[in-house]
Amino acid sequence: MSVEVRPATVDDAGTLVEFNLAMASETEDRPLDAQRLAAGIRHALMHPEEARYLLASLNGEAVGALMLTFEWSDWRAGRFWWIQSVYVAPSHRRRGVYRALHERVKAMVRADPLACGIRLYVERENGIAQATYRSLGMDETHYRLYEEDFTATD
Repeated sequence: MSVEVRPATVDDAGTLVEFNLAMASETEDRPLDAQRLAAGIRHALMHPEEARYLLASLNGEAVGALMLTFEWSDWRAGRFWWIQSVYVAPSHRRRGVYRALHERVKAMVRADPLACGIRLYVERENGIAQATYRSLGMDETHYRLYEEDFTATD
């Protein structure tokens, strides 16, 4: 049973919404506005220069996904590929789904002559995910992430 990974399409938007709602609830105990999320996903699917989704499936069933975004590095004169919104269905974890997604990302990055690396962020308490990323060759950096949220309603 091999994991198939392909670019997501607009037809996959509902699945991506479900996956993102589940991921936000599980990792941050954060409810998301489903309509805003759906609009954000549709925008990404229609603007691949801003973001791209990959969808993983087993026997035709969607079991995982991630989103890719891009950051230009003046220091490296290259493009970082950011992995975001990672989700693997609980029933399919530890079965190579994320590894297949990650390997596809690496192949895409290697094909990009301007690529200079892959980055992602992970919740501090998510030790399982951190171990997975390390096992795939990623290293923790010395950076901390800061944010100023302009969409908060509180």
